[in-house]
Amino acid sequence: MIGVFDSGYGGLSVLREIAKRLPQYSYLYLGDNARAPYGTRSFDCVYEFTLQAVRYLFDQGCPLVILACNTASAKALRTIQQRDLPDMDDPTRRVLGVIRPTAEKVGEISKNGQIGIFGTPGTIASESYDIEIAKLWPDFHVYGQPCPMWVPIVENMEMNTPGADYFVEKYVNQLFGKQPEIDTVVLGCTHYPLLYDSIRRFVPPTAQVISQGEIVAESLADYLRRHPEMEHRLQRSEQCEQGAGPCSPQITCEQGPVPCSPDITYLTTEHPSKFQDMASVFMGQPVENVTKIQLS
Repeated sequence: MIGVFDSGYGGLSVLREIAKRLPQYSYLYLGDNARAPYGTRSFDCVYEFTLQAVRYLFDQGCPLVILACNTASAKALRTIQQRDLPDMDDPTRRVLGVIRPTAEKVGEISKNGQIGIFGTPGTIASESYDIEIAKLWPDFHVYGQPCPMWVPIVENMEMNTPGADYFVEKYVNQLFGKQPEIDTVVLGCTHYPLLYDSIRRFVPPTAQVISQGEIVAESLADYLRRHPEMEHRLQRSEQCEQGAGPCSPQITCEQGPVPCSPDITYLTTEHPSKFQDMASVFMGQPVENVTKIQLS
């Protein structure tokens, strides 16, 4: 299985795109909803919680875990990769994040190197995007804008309200007040795609707005092509057990072309019924197979 972790629901927007791009695998999603949001927590706290989740997903048989959470990617990923993984009983397991693939993509999109980042206060304060983009594109300039009200708006299902438009316009104006020539805007939180229509209305038409789901999905597909030793360890969905490698939604198995459908199981630290309702919005379809767990 591929493990996908987020502090709450936002990572489901990434899982949705990954499962669409790579439907031949089984997925285990873990949302630490009882302790969300992570965006305002300290680095030490986010690291501790994220490591607990990673260990749990490893214990469930996931050799590969995606941190589909910008805050966890910003505050915990590097430490887990460099300090914790080498000391675990199986150091060949891997943890990947969402910031590096996004940083790679902005270089392909931007024409003038002026990049805007919308994110939680924690992600923006970490300057993780600034650091990753500087490594790849040293001539680019990055402008971060914390958006503390956007996640509560999404999780309270207030996306299509005047209040949502007020806070979207407020943060967009603050960002472009720093640099009017920004031509590429990154939605640096996995909740933000649910506000895409409102954000697009207020962002100048000269700027592109990119969300992370498709970027991370394509990056993961490329990673598995380059690392067949990991790809071979991943559990197939029941409908795709005979597939030999990464495939499209229609693959040719021994019995002929069959629809490829991912197996997805959901874990939450909150009540399953509450998780199901919100998760169904992010996934665009009814969510089942939800189990409550406790992280420690």
